[in-house]
Amino acid sequence: MEGYTFDEFEEILDDGYQVYFTYLKNRYLLFKTAENCYTQKLIHIGQKNPPAKMSMVTKKYLMEIYPFMEDVEYKYDV
Repeated sequence: MEGYTFDEFEEILDDGYQVYFTYLKNRYLLFKTAENCYTQKLIHIGQKNPPAKMSMVTKKYLMEIYPFMEDVEYKYDV
């Protein structure tokens, strides 16, 4: 994701895209739910103590984990 800014990432979510990404060996689906509110779904568990299967996250949280996201995919569901 080199050369790719968080603002561009946020704009893609604002446009209605769903984002799949890997973070700490877990695979997630992320999509925008409301202003500054996103839904994060656990798709694949890659460790023994997984986080919640679904959670609401804030823009601040996304800004914190953004530099550590890997294998990012974008899908648009019309």
